[in-house]
Amino acid sequence: MADDGLKYVVHVFGKEGCAKCAMLNRRLDTLLASPPWQGRFVKKYQDLGTEDGLMAFCMAQCLNPSRVPAMLVTQVDAEGRESYIENPTPGAEDPVCRRSRLYQYIGLQTDYSDEGKGIITPAMVEAVLKEADRVVVS
Repeated sequence: MADDGLKYVVHVFGKEGCAKCAMLNRRLDTLLASPPWQGRFVKKYQDLGTEDGLMAFCMAQCLNPSRVPAMLVTQVDAEGRESYIENPTPGAEDPVCRRSRLYQYIGLQTDYSDEGKGIITPAMVEAVLKEADRVVVS
């Protein structure tokens, strides 16, 4: 695991009334409430029905609006600035996240194909947290 001083923000992009968005929030909340994630990773919900949420979504420049809910992990530096964590293996096969994995940065977006069925599993969410931790430490 990474140094306890490292902090991350998990941006969850969703919209009001979206059951899948609510499910992703619950799954992430459950993970972040327990070690080793507790206190090191925090969630920030970005409601796409608001100007701030839409602006954060647009600034990410790596999410597809047709694949919400989505999540994107940022690292917080010593000055409190956030930066996206680059995916060290863009395009590589991922047996857990499959086509939900983001290409450029560490994160997920919903795969609504027949394969993905519109489901982001707890294992996918945890795999993203582990990947962020691993990439930043190495």
